[in-house]
Amino acid sequence: MKLTNKGRYAVMAMADLASNASHRPISLSEISLRQNISLAYLEQIFLKLKNNKLVKSSRGANGGYILEKPASEIKLSNIIKAVDEEVKTLNCKKNSKKGCNNRSSKCITHNLWDQLDQHINGFFEKVKLQDLTKQNIK
Repeated sequence: MKLTNKGRYAVMAMADLASNASHRPISLSEISLRQNISLAYLEQIFLKLKNNKLVKSSRGANGGYILEKPASEIKLSNIIKAVDEEVKTLNCKKNSKKGCNNRSSKCITHNLWDQLDQHINGFFEKVKLQDLTKQNIK
């Protein structure tokens, strides 16, 4: 399975934002300190989150970021996709006419990894950002 730090950090930062935003913008430096994520890396991540309309920014002394919509409406899959991440368990392209590992047929375990891929991505579709703030993932 492949989920890079960018995807993990984006979810962590958004969970932090959702947990700590009490009707005021949260600065990236606050998130950086609490989550131990590089400020420069957070800036890159939040640019993508903003472009995908998951967060809004405000400037000034009391500036920072707030969620664009309620945490109950933001799926983890939205966050992961916003930062150009993809959770993949297969080395091949699902709909390609070429098989696994550039062969003419699928590998013997293709269906196993495909089912795992569907399960993981289905999980990220079901879990909302609000679930992370309540720590009630099932």
